[in-house]
Amino acid sequence: MQNFLKINENDNVVVALRAISAGECISTEVQGVVREVVALEEIPQGHKMAIQDIPEGGGVIKYGYAIGSVIRSVRAGEWIHTHNLKTGLGDLLEYTYEPVPEVSVTGNISRRSSGSEEKGSQAESGSEEKGSLAESVPRVEGVSQAESASAREKNTFWGFPRPDNRAGVRNEIWVIPTVGCVNSVAQAIAGKANVYVKGSVEEVIAFSHPYGCSQMGEDQEYTRRILADLIRHPNAGGVLVLGLGCENSNIQVLKPYLGQYDESRVRFLQAQDCENEIAEGVELIKELIEQASRLRREPVSVDKLVVGLKCGGSDGLSGITANPLVGRFSDRLILEGGTTILTEVPEMFGAETILMNRCADRELFGQTVDMINDFKNYYKRHGQTIYENPSPGNKEGGISTLEDKSLGCTQKSGSAPVKGVLQYGDRVSVPGLNLLSAPGNDLVAATALAAAGAQIVLFTTGRGTPFASPVPTVKISTNSALAGKKANWIDFNAGVLAEGRGMEEQSKALFDYVLEVASGKKVCSEEAGFHDMAIFKQGVTL
Repeated sequence: MQNFLKINENDNVVVALRAISAGECISTEVQGVVREVVALEEIPQGHKMAIQDIPEGGGVIKYGYAIGSVIRSVRAGEWIHTHNLKTGLGDLLEYTYEPVPEVSVTGNISRRSSGSEEKGSQAESGSEEKGSLAESVPRVEGVSQAESASAREKNTFWGFPRPDNRAGVRNEIWVIPTVGCVNSVAQAIAGKANVYVKGSVEEVIAFSHPYGCSQMGEDQEYTRRILADLIRHPNAGGVLVLGLGCENSNIQVLKPYLGQYDESRVRFLQAQDCENEIAEGVELIKELIEQASRLRREPVSVDKLVVGLKCGGSDGLSGITANPLVGRFSDRLILEGGTTILTEVPEMFGAETILMNRCADRELFGQTVDMINDFKNYYKRHGQTIYENPSPGNKEGGISTLEDKSLGCTQKSGSAPVKGVLQYGDRVSVPGLNLLSAPGNDLVAATALAAAGAQIVLFTTGRGTPFASPVPTVKISTNSALAGKKANWIDFNAGVLAEGRGMEEQSKALFDYVLEVASGKKVCSEEAGFHDMAIFKQGVTL
């Protein structure tokens, strides 16, 4: 196993794939010459070590890009982290569209040059995994092992086609409150109605939130759009929209936001109009169950898959293992005609030009510039520092600056051109890679991805988290220690890439695993019964 990784040939640091002891000697290429570098102090796993002397104010290069500058001179072999490195990012910037040439994503799903080398993602190993998750096909409700294997070979999954030409990967009944005042009622209805679940219906779920009233302007508009998006989501075989009656976003106000929708799968209930809202709600859910239970999973082309891309609780291996692996998945799904959505705008700061220059045309470039600058202005309006982002967990895991975080984060986008830019609350309409305006907060961003139309979210993490979202949220660990310790949280271990396993084999395994999830396999958070949602709060509360 390789003990360290130099990601790009121009880097002046290496990343420790395991803790490197003080006095340990490594051999690496520095400016075209192979030389020995002795660690002058312990370098924790996922952290950076200088492989050449860097003068005070000199840039630290990782992924082939500057991730900041040192605040004092650093010798080769020193640990580089927050104690001696500061961000090089500033305020609002002017951008120039410099489109990169399109690179074929056929065969091995070749990548654009975006700072991370293919061999780096594979930990410079070349050894392949013996067997994969794809070889162990679980039985899912209504789909045999043979049928599931056949679907993977044909690049289809077993889903639920919907009348609007989308497909669900679940057939759940959702209770969507229009306002936080009826959250407890929604939970009570779902709890009582679950005893009536039958056929292909999997569960009745209530999605609580504190909004829908005492909001103004754009803040209230965002709530209405997110609720409308979820009401129309294809993973729901039926939806009960539960209102109070006096709220700003009451049922009659919310209905126009739905646009055209399948009226047979949506019911409305206003609690103030009922004698017993829980009993009436359960009766409406029983009607939805009766109708949805007749549906059966059918083979659906993967071009109907929309997958959200998100990371959180990152570490120094995120940009080396899990994020490039998800980038490979994204490229392959897009090659098959599918769609991926990348969000977390603040975690694009410092790597935004990579995405901008992959925009398919100048109009999309302009929309991406606006998305980035709008979010920076959002920070400024609230008197916050734009570039103060890495969390304590990120820093403990080896991420030192926002550039460091962002260059690893954007690896999830693979190499495909950007085909769409979505505002918060927009639904995806263009196949391929889309960028979505939403914050880095795990629950808010994952909910935004679901609202945009993602049936599944891929969530990479180096620290671990049990949270869920409105759709199956696949937790992908960046390191094997986390996968071993939190097997009840982690669905797929990308940490083996740092241990010599091959990227090609693991990318195939991940793609097959996602098709299994799309065909009904439950992820850990679903097995635990977790279902979360969160809306982006941006305005005053009355």
